[in-house]
Amino acid sequence: MNRELVLASDNVGKLRELDALLSGAGFSVVGQGALGVIPAEETGKTFVENAILKARNAAEQTGRPAIADDSGIEVDALDGAPGVYSARFAGQGASDADNVAKLLSQLADVPFEQRRARFRCLMVSLRWADDPAPLICEGTWSGYIAVSPSGENGFGYDPVFWVPEENCTAAELAPSVKNTLSHRAKALDLLINELIARAG
Repeated sequence: MNRELVLASDNVGKLRELDALLSGAGFSVVGQGALGVIPAEETGKTFVENAILKARNAAEQTGRPAIADDSGIEVDALDGAPGVYSARFAGQGASDADNVAKLLSQLADVPFEQRRARFRCLMVSLRWADDPAPLICEGTWSGYIAVSPSGENGFGYDPVFWVPEENCTAAELAPSVKNTLSHRAKALDLLINELIARAG
């Protein structure tokens, strides 16, 4: 079995991560940019709303099954921010480094033990644009926000996401290890099981 899914994202790191996770289950992933998809505007107020918006947009423009995730980091000391605004925390078009810098500046006076945080991922699969029964799966990954960035792997907030059980940041983990621990891996594992069950 090899079924192709359109990933409603142009994030190269995310595409690589998802393709590695899905390939073992008989699925392949193509990024929406390779198919000329104009990205959806993320106007939802929740992760699941944004994920559905993105998947529906990709399915509409390609006529193919699509998957999308909306994910972000929630910091308890910031009342759950940046949350759904994680990718644009420092403004529209902000780089990963810009977002990390703003997060660290807002936590400058917060001691480490009060920097509890979690990555949250909502992953959605649509068989077609008007699919009335989208598959929706959620995964979370708990940790802390480090005082300074460390590590070269991963993307986004990985360099400042401290993983207590590994005693390092997410960006210091080997990709194979991250792919067993991450919020996206957990959500995708649930989604793969649902996709396989639905495919019969």
